[in-house]
Formats: sequence, C-alpha cells, structure tokens
Amino acid sequence: MALALNDSVLTENFGPSEGSALRIKQVAMVVLGIAVLAIAAKIKIPMWPVPITMGTFAVLTIGAAYGPRLGFATIFGYMIIGALGFDVFAGSSAESNGLTYMMGGTGGYLVGYVLATLALGWAARAGWDRSVLLMAAAMLIGNVLIYLPGLAWLGTLYGWDQPILAWGLTPFLIGDALKLGLAALLVPGLWKLFGSARQ
Repeated sequence: MALALNDSVLTENFGPSEGSALRIKQVAMVVLGIAVLAIAAKIKIPMWPVPITMGTFAVLTIGAAYGPRLGFATIFGYMIIGALGFDVFAGSSAESNGLTYMMGGTGGYLVGYVLATLALGWAARAGWDRSVLLMAAAMLIGNVLIYLPGLAWLGTLYGWDQPILAWGLTPFLIGDALKLGLAALLVPGLWKLFGSARQ
C-alpha cells in the first residue's frame, strides 16, 4: 500500500488550526508529549519474564497521534532533556543519566525511538491510524525500528559473541506484543470518539 501522505492526524482534529493559536497549541502538545514520555518511561508493570515499561507504548502512540513533524519535535525535545542529565529514561537515575547513560546499552534503542516516531507519524499521515489492522502493522514496523538499532548497538558495544538477543529482544517480546495491541486499539478508537471521518 502506497503512502499518500495527505490525511490529517489525530491532534490536528481539535483546537486551533491556523495562526498564532496553532503555534501555541503545537508548543503545548510538544511539552505535554515530553512529559508523557518521561512519565511513561518510569511506569513498570509486573510481567514475566521482565516488567513492562510503558516508554515504547508512549513513543508509538505519540508518533501516531502527532504525525511526523510534531512527533519528531517531541521525541527530539525528550532526547535533549535526557542528554542534559534529567532523569527521563526508563533506566536512568540520579547517578546514571545524561550523555553517559545515552551512550550505554540503551543508546541504540533511543535512536530507534526517533525512527519509530517518524514511521508512526508517516503511517498516521497516510491514514493507517484509523484502522486497527493497519495501526497494528504500523506499530509492528515501529517496534522493528526500535529493536534494529538497539540490538546493533548492543552487539557493537559488548561484542557479537555475547547473547545479544537474550539481553535485548526475547525477554521483551510478550510485553511489546501487549503494548502493540493496546496502541493499535487506542488510536483508531480515539478517531471514532472524535467522530472524524476519513476525507
């Protein structure tokens, strides 16, 4: 299916749509998105074999709801705040933060967050966010875009003779599948709630 990037995204269907009021709305959305990303990163739900963190759920959902430009501004702002040393990442802390943390084992996944946000934004712009099946496909692509640089960075950092998949992939698949399903239901559901029909 070709991506004809002409559909509106969810956040464009409420509030101001032009002028200075639109700019104020966009700034507010970016600030809100960064706050949601930071809070979601710290939420841990008990799960086997590892707890589920809600960071990827927030990344994918914001990408879909915001579109590529506003989504990129949000994820980029989030990364800048993290690079400045604020404790906004899932594994960061008062002792481990900033660029030192970002260049550690999670560095590749953070790059993947940016790629996934853009991919979900483009998919939403193409109208995939209004169908559960297409949204699930977009979420799956987003997850792949998070894992590819994440695993590549782990292999580069620690050596390919290490159990990279056991460290950075297989323990998280069950939780990610649940988050994928939730996000795939949420965004199309919000479209129905707002009652916006596809143009």
